[in-house]
Amino acid sequence: MDAGAVADVAGRIAAAVARIIVGKPDAIRLALVAMLAEGHLLVEDVPGVGKTSLAKALARAVDGGVSRVQFTPDLLPGDITGSSVYNRQTSEFEFRPGPVFANVVIADEINRASPKTQSALLECMAEHQVTVDGGTYPLGDPFMVVATQNPVEMDGTYPLPEAQQDRFTIRVSVGYPDPAAELAMLEEHGGSDPLERMRPVTDLRTLRSMIAAVRGLHTAAEVRRYCVEVVGATRRLPEVRLGASPRATLHLLRASRAWAATAGRGYVVPDDVQAVAVPVLAHRLVLGPEGVAARRSPADLVRAAVGRVAVPSPPRG
Repeated sequence: MDAGAVADVAGRIAAAVARIIVGKPDAIRLALVAMLAEGHLLVEDVPGVGKTSLAKALARAVDGGVSRVQFTPDLLPGDITGSSVYNRQTSEFEFRPGPVFANVVIADEINRASPKTQSALLECMAEHQVTVDGGTYPLGDPFMVVATQNPVEMDGTYPLPEAQQDRFTIRVSVGYPDPAAELAMLEEHGGSDPLERMRPVTDLRTLRSMIAAVRGLHTAAEVRRYCVEVVGATRRLPEVRLGASPRATLHLLRASRAWAATAGRGYVVPDDVQAVAVPVLAHRLVLGPEGVAARRSPADLVRAAVGRVAVPSPPRG
């Protein structure tokens, strides 16, 4: 599958999801980029703006297996990964898979669970497998976690630790719709739930082909070096105590490829890196005292880091 075909299918997926999430094309495209980059998506915003609906619509559009876990303070790790259950007929323990065994796992309000339960997703997200009682079980192919969380200053929330945030390829904020989009939502969704009428626009086989095409998208050495320099610039900002990790560099490259493919291009340019830099890097930065005192947001600091790096010139000839 070439980049043009990837862009065509991605456009149909985005159009299907846009009928559910009205007036948010940027958030929808970034969700698609995370999926095509073989990554995970963190959707952060206040309640009621469509975080869970975005995740469900994306899963249904690709006809993949989908499961949803409502994270609560009393949720246990085994409630996510599964556990061994004693079978009285065979006198043996049998593994009962948990909801993580799906193509798209919706971790709803992930920061309402304890850190111990949050960490149950770490192995799943990093290695696409689960280890329980000495046995290792592979997860779905493709596999993606779409986690939603409320702002940490709200009651009953536990901030995600830095190690877990670093596992998410992209973080997006849905935000409130503008008045026109909200009016259109009332007209479309006022009588029934549009998710119930939603039908897949592609299948998992096509999605795997799209992911393979994105993985092999041409990326010049100059663009790869540009990714390294942008991430390195976040580590040298005086307002930042902890910059983006080497894993962030890899995620930035993969997301740039996916962004280029959704635009129908078979190669990556610096504009693609700049387009995804904030959603890929901002949630990984830990501000120092200077950043907190200056009230600089991580997104502003990422833009400042990008501005400090010289854009590579296209090769001559």
